[in-house]
Amino acid sequence: MEEQKILLDEAAMNRALTRIAHEIIEANKGARDIVLVGIETRGVPLAKILSEKIKLIENTDVPVEKINITFYRDDLEKKFSQPITGESIINSNINGKTIILVDDVIYTGRTVRAAMDALMDIGRPSYIKLATLIDRGHRELPIRSDFVGKNIPTSKKEIVHVHIKEIDGDNIVLLEIKN
Repeated sequence: MEEQKILLDEAAMNRALTRIAHEIIEANKGARDIVLVGIETRGVPLAKILSEKIKLIENTDVPVEKINITFYRDDLEKKFSQPITGESIINSNINGKTIILVDDVIYTGRTVRAAMDALMDIGRPSYIKLATLIDRGHRELPIRSDFVGKNIPTSKKEIVHVHIKEIDGDNIVLLEIKN
């Protein structure tokens, strides 16, 4: 038997993303030399939303790139029987820039580690920072989010589902509780 609980509705998601955008600007003393890199799949539309919010606040265009980390994962055989492959699209020069990796949920830290490995194969940023909508704990690697929408302590039996309108048809964060 499974139960679902709403963690963030659309309005709460919007507030969290607005706060993250402000925190990114404040931490970087503006929006210059920032590149937002969304980790596929849901990190990409979240990065686009953050870019739009930063533009409204700072009147500065912040590039949005996407990175696919499938082949950088160290748990590929556990995660996918047939890996989903896509290509990273990094059109911006990331050398010397502040990269803000954007993802929907941070859990073990393995996705972020894979994304950092992939980025370092592309270039040498000055800084890599992490923005996540949800931090659910249970880290296996010493990685943390610099910008977090909401910390949600979970058990390992619970699953956080982030729905993004562009992909899923609505903006909502759900907690699935497996009994």
